[in-house]
Amino acid sequence: MPPTVVVVIPARGGSKGVPAKNLAAVGGVPLVARAIRECRAARLVTDVVVSTDDAGIAAAARSAGAVVVRRPGEIAGDTATSEAAVLHAMDAYEAEHGARVDAVLLVQCTSPFIVREDIDGVAAAVVEGGADSALTVAPFHGFVWRDAEPEAHTTDGGHGVNHDKSFRPRRQDRPQDLLETGAAYAMDAAGFRTAGHRFFGRTELIRTDPARVLEIDDPHDLARARALAPLFDADRPGALPTTDDIDAVVLDFDGTQTDDRVLIDADGREIVAVHRGDGLGIAALRKAELKLLILSTEQNPVVAARARKLQVPVLHGIDRKDLALKQWCEETGTDPERVLYVGNDVNDLPCFDLVGWPVAVASAHDVVRGAARAVTATPGGSGAIREIAGWLLGPSL
Repeated sequence: MPPTVVVVIPARGGSKGVPAKNLAAVGGVPLVARAIRECRAARLVTDVVVSTDDAGIAAAARSAGAVVVRRPGEIAGDTATSEAAVLHAMDAYEAEHGARVDAVLLVQCTSPFIVREDIDGVAAAVVEGGADSALTVAPFHGFVWRDAEPEAHTTDGGHGVNHDKSFRPRRQDRPQDLLETGAAYAMDAAGFRTAGHRFFGRTELIRTDPARVLEIDDPHDLARARALAPLFDADRPGALPTTDDIDAVVLDFDGTQTDDRVLIDADGREIVAVHRGDGLGIAALRKAELKLLILSTEQNPVVAARARKLQVPVLHGIDRKDLALKQWCEETGTDPERVLYVGNDVNDLPCFDLVGWPVAVASAHDVVRGAARAVTATPGGSGAIREIAGWLLGPSL
């Protein structure tokens, strides 16, 4: 019988550096869903468990095919360790499935470019290679420096950590340093329970591609990841839709084509702001002969006026958007599985359940982003529809 190998992805809802970080989209996919996708594709992995205290992350995890374990508050704070989350998730998994875990992996979804080969590498080191623990590392050739400690009372300034500053050997003459990537760790489950720490016994180092090493800790890291995603995701298709996948695009209005704010004048008339780039994107989608529809619960002349400007049919003043969408698909002969629906709030969730490509804008409610199959990097009202048109028609749009 093959060993039971369980991946645990700790994903708290609280994040100070990047709000809702684990739901941030890279390459159109929330970080937690990217990690789940690669873990589920690994050869040796039995199950993927996401430990979270957040409803949006839980929705994203279930949508991506993971088991969700609700993390108690006492191990969900800023000082909680990843080890505590992994131990709790192991206990919950074993109690739920009535099976002993043989090896457990800790995978950090804030490493957006982790691949299934890395996951299998650390898992194989433990379940096939006899190691007690394993981690991903990348070759590192830099000289590391450290400031002098204040209590040292030295005037020498900084000193070398992995070198003597008075001697600068050539790169090829230095021992190879290896950088812990922070992406994936594997542990023998019984040994991990005893040690209470991810490193114990014989620790195997699994080398990975240094170009893919990136940990998202602040907004600049997230921006870099989004810029690199087209390069690293090119050989791993399926994250974003193309015109081969869909026949129709259905758009919510408030919060999707606008920023969800409304200005009201002295006479009670409402004014909203839209993005010219979205208009260009919708025109390109219309030119590509995709079916288009604006669907809104609001009975508002602003919605109708925008639809006329875009030359797009509109259904507004709708109580049940899902029923209206279902009827529209039947009347137009459109397979709901080939519909891309763009939304931002919880009243869009029933429509998400109907279509093959539910898409959330970056500013959407956390639960909506969690339920989406793809998420824009751009907020609603700031060019999100133009971004989606670029997915479908190519980045030159």
